[in-house]
Amino acid sequence: MTTVALVGTLDTKGADYSFLADQVRSVGVQVLLVDAGTGEPTGGLIPDVTGDEVATAAGTDLAALRQADDRGAAVAAMARGAAAVIAEAAGSGRIHGVLAAGGSGGSSIAAAVMAGLAVGFPKLLVSTMASGDVSPYVGAKDVTLMYSVVDVAGINRVSRTVLGNAAVAVAAMAQRYAAAAGEQGDEDRPLVAASMFGVTTPAVQVASQRLREHGYEVLVFHATGAGGRALEALAEDGVLAGVLDLTTTELADDLVGGVLSAGPDRLTAAGRRGTPQVVAPGALDMVNFGPRDTVPTEFADRNLFVHNPTVTLMRTTADEMAELGRRIADKLARASGPTEVFWPLRGVSALDAPGQPFADPDADAAALAALHAGLDGTQVPVREIDAQVNDETFAVAMADRLHELITKEA
Repeated sequence: MTTVALVGTLDTKGADYSFLADQVRSVGVQVLLVDAGTGEPTGGLIPDVTGDEVATAAGTDLAALRQADDRGAAVAAMARGAAAVIAEAAGSGRIHGVLAAGGSGGSSIAAAVMAGLAVGFPKLLVSTMASGDVSPYVGAKDVTLMYSVVDVAGINRVSRTVLGNAAVAVAAMAQRYAAAAGEQGDEDRPLVAASMFGVTTPAVQVASQRLREHGYEVLVFHATGAGGRALEALAEDGVLAGVLDLTTTELADDLVGGVLSAGPDRLTAAGRRGTPQVVAPGALDMVNFGPRDTVPTEFADRNLFVHNPTVTLMRTTADEMAELGRRIADKLARASGPTEVFWPLRGVSALDAPGQPFADPDADAAALAALHAGLDGTQVPVREIDAQVNDETFAVAMADRLHELITKEA
């Protein structure tokens, strides 16, 4: 039977969760009710997983949390416990979707729960926080957010409609997920992730087609910060056969302070998991900002290019490129699986080609020199290709080598 887990603080949201449970059951889906609150459940609810059990899963106990009377610490602990409980239930196939509703505290608990679930597993959060910056709640996972409109504080004519919609939506997603799980078989093609930006699109399109010809399903991630984090999360989950990391531009934003950073852990998950990877400096020549008037004043004299009305690009300097080369070398030198770097000697993006505004061979050479210095003597080769990053020969070479590394490992 298809089952949806309802995760929430039943001491303060009992009426809401009672309503949600009834709505999910009304469409023929079972409910696993998980109490992430530290008080006694309200609304006549009897949870399937009690607050005591959730606290135990977090390595503490409910009595200690109550005695400490520290709401922040209690929320953090119950988030850890709920995440562990739900991860186990999802991993064992006992649940097929998760639904949560709440304010800032409940949403933070839900975020921890949903961050631990695989991409594709149905996750829906009804939140008072959904109309603002939702990145803390979504992270790199496919969380469906629904704005609660009114506070999650009892059932009224507005919340009845919003929560009712959420309940039947997650029930339908869970039913489809359960059915699809039964359909999957050994015929599924191995997954390869690829990173792409507008200025590396031709290369990734060619490489993706080549990989599909080799028998892979290719997942392309837009290197916008969130895309890089999603790629890293998928690599961390261990579902990828390989990574064609052609576009590492997010590292430049992380170094210089652009708006599309994927954080300091970019370019680490595949290496940590031992997943075969081929890496290139695609679009490493640029840092991303918003409209021209949002570029920080300290960069006013830099080489800027207005890509469109909402995106302004800034050319990385030789010093910055050298530091990027060092950072890439440091990350890749620690990889436990087959790893190779492909370096296009004629430019790293569409704007870094002869006659283009970001053409700067000296800056590119500084990065390449630092990369060699950091990787010489390691098991990670640097392959210099006499081509531009978007040349077909470069893309095919990367794709073919990744296929060789994957099949060699197999």
